Amino acid sequence: MATRTPIRSPELRKDPVTNRWVIFSPARAKRPTDFKSKSPENPNSSSSSCPFCIGNEHECAPEIFRVPPDPNWKLRVIENLYPALSRNLDYPTDQNGDSSNELGVWGRVVPGFGFHDVVIESPVHSVQLSDLNPSEIGDVLIAYKRRIEQIEGFDSIKYVQVFKNHGASAGASLSHSHSQILSLPIVPPSVSVRLDSMKEYFNQTGKCSLCEVHSKDLLINETSHFISIAPFSGSFPFEIWIIPRYHSPHFHELDNEKAVDLGGLLKLILRKMSLQLNNPPFNFMIHTSPLQVADLELPYCHWFLQIVPQLTGVGGFELGSGCYINPVFPDDAAKLLREVNVP
Repeated sequence: MATRTPIRSPELRKDPVTNRWVIFSPARAKRPTDFKSKSPENPNSSSSSCPFCIGNEHECAPEIFRVPPDPNWKLRVIENLYPALSRNLDYPTDQNGDSSNELGVWGRVVPGFGFHDVVIESPVHSVQLSDLNPSEIGDVLIAYKRRIEQIEGFDSIKYVQVFKNHGASAGASLSHSHSQILSLPIVPPSVSVRLDSMKEYFNQTGKCSLCEVHSKDLLINETSHFISIAPFSGSFPFEIWIIPRYHSPHFHELDNEKAVDLGGLLKLILRKMSLQLNNPPFNFMIHTSPLQVADLELPYCHWFLQIVPQLTGVGGFELGSGCYINPVFPDDAAKLLREVNVP
């Protein structure tokens, strides 16, 4: 008679970076190895109707720059045709630099000024980010950096969010590989909470919380400049963080050498995730610091890249409480991903 693998007891863990409580409840799931994506592919698989393909540039919103700057481009940065914020709005401020209008007890209104850009990662429709070589992925990362440095000149922009949606259920409306850059006139509350949590850890220990990540049980892979881990209190099953081994508050401090190094690790992790989880839809987000950071804040600000495969839904408990239930312990996820053999 086959012996049944004992189920670990549930735990509540608080993340010292996000300040979020997570319930780890493996009894709510099957074995970690049973997690596979069942999501369908994106609907627009044809390159003939895709505005992001080379030769269809006239169907896109205005271009910001391309690499290289000639007809045979490898990547393009363009304005989003359907932007969440408008770059054409005036951004008025009063004498105190306050751009908001008060609405009694109901809250504040800030003009919807900002930049919403798209990074087309390849001219070829069928090529995904993980198909590129480390140097080519490094070029995409440097394009993010270059665009952030351009936006940095606008005093009204406070925070820049780089993100990628892969797969229809992860929010991608086009299957052609691309990512987005959304530049905001505010610092989002989740960013403020993250920085406050990292500050609290620093005040208690005198150390940066992300510089202190050393657990071998959570490690997936590492390079000269970066490590990839399943975070101790990850909110989602098989969530992955890629963290600079060196202390760095801002993503756009990345140089060319480190971009290629990160490109190689990102490629490896995306391929491992695809093999283990059946090519799941996923999101990745670059969590950086606000553009204006005081010198006293620099010792505890540390950027990282978060990858979230879409394997479970978010329900009423998560929406109501702000806590998440994760059915896979991070050390189990890390072990599985660590052992994936990539051809």
